[in-house]
Amino acid sequence: MSHSPRPRTVVSCTLLVIALCAGVTACGSDGNPLSARPYDAAEEIAFNGLSTDGKKADPDKPLEVTAESSDGRLTDVTAVDASGRYVAGELSADGSRWHSTEPLAANARYTVRVSTEDDDGAPGRKTLTFDTGKPTTKKSVDVTFGPKAGQYGVGQPITAQLGMPVKDKAQRAVVERALKVDSTPAVEGAWHWVNDKELHFRPKDYWPAHATIQVHSNLEGIKVGDRLWGGKAASLKLTTGDSIIAVTDASAHSMKVYKNGAEINQIPVTTGKPGFETRNGVKVVLGKEYFVRMRGTTVGIAEGTSDSYDLPVYYATRVTWSGEYVHAAPWSVGSQGYANVSHGCTGMSTSNAEWFYDTIHEGDVVQVVNSYGHEMETFGNGFGDWNLAWKNWRTGSALVGGTPEGPTAADRARLRPQDV
Repeated sequence: MSHSPRPRTVVSCTLLVIALCAGVTACGSDGNPLSARPYDAAEEIAFNGLSTDGKKADPDKPLEVTAESSDGRLTDVTAVDASGRYVAGELSADGSRWHSTEPLAANARYTVRVSTEDDDGAPGRKTLTFDTGKPTTKKSVDVTFGPKAGQYGVGQPITAQLGMPVKDKAQRAVVERALKVDSTPAVEGAWHWVNDKELHFRPKDYWPAHATIQVHSNLEGIKVGDRLWGGKAASLKLTTGDSIIAVTDASAHSMKVYKNGAEINQIPVTTGKPGFETRNGVKVVLGKEYFVRMRGTTVGIAEGTSDSYDLPVYYATRVTWSGEYVHAAPWSVGSQGYANVSHGCTGMSTSNAEWFYDTIHEGDVVQVVNSYGHEMETFGNGFGDWNLAWKNWRTGSALVGGTPEGPTAADRARLRPQDV
């Protein structure tokens, strides 16, 4: 190990008075090595990620300090910019390595102070100043819209999946402002941030029947934040069909189906029995499956128990990802219209289930009322978006959240040009 000599003081007990006058506190020892003047530790440490030819450092690359000597270790590392902001970092347990755990800022000056110690406990110090330049790479926020192009029911939300998380509210506003949803007829609607990487768009009320919905992004090339730029997104076109809304009254054991506001069928049903009550609230049809094998083990019911089941099920319309369906249940026809005996699904006769299966489409609305079950989850188990009141939905927007609600699209259409 190579470093400059450090002065040491040896004081005997017989010179205690002299030692005290000189300010030395040790007696009969070599003194505390930590009290020695720190030596230059430049030869014992390495700064990785910094250029040796005077070029500015890439802020996208982490700062790393390592102990190069086998008989020394790092004891402390601090990196601070010119404004006094410290860079978060992590020191390994054995003192061999320190690395930054957050990005460096672009076009900034940093001062790094490193403390070390050798096998004898003697302290070493090294201070280094460097500048960062412009990042050599850019992160882009690509956007994927959903669902796939096609025709859907009037309850279908629009989704936007981001390729990069966006947490900052100001950056979210930049993203949201660039995501456009236009419909004919026009509707009042808003985006809602489900999490850092997902947004949903829905109107205040259900989409109009036979509407055309165009979704596109103007985000590409737009600066979202430091080193974060808008990426690509494919446009999306959807249409809606007839307005099909099914309302199940769990207490009355009956489902009414409405087409464009008019009742077209009333079906006796059975819903979840005590302990397995069907969720209340609005759900959106996720898909249809002619045949599904339903087993109790998939929803946590132990095989061989009194509630265990393993059944072939036909004409199954899915409304949650956790396994809630509207389906044919010929084994419970005697209870349909009179009692709730299912494990959470809505059961009906095979002929009624076939009619429902042929009538309903992805994106149509299935609502359950007067059940003793939990409320439908707003997100994460299908589309429960409509269970959030419009006022609360707007609070999830980075643009309109907290602002007064303006006139609806219909209100604006009725205004004369000079009133707008």
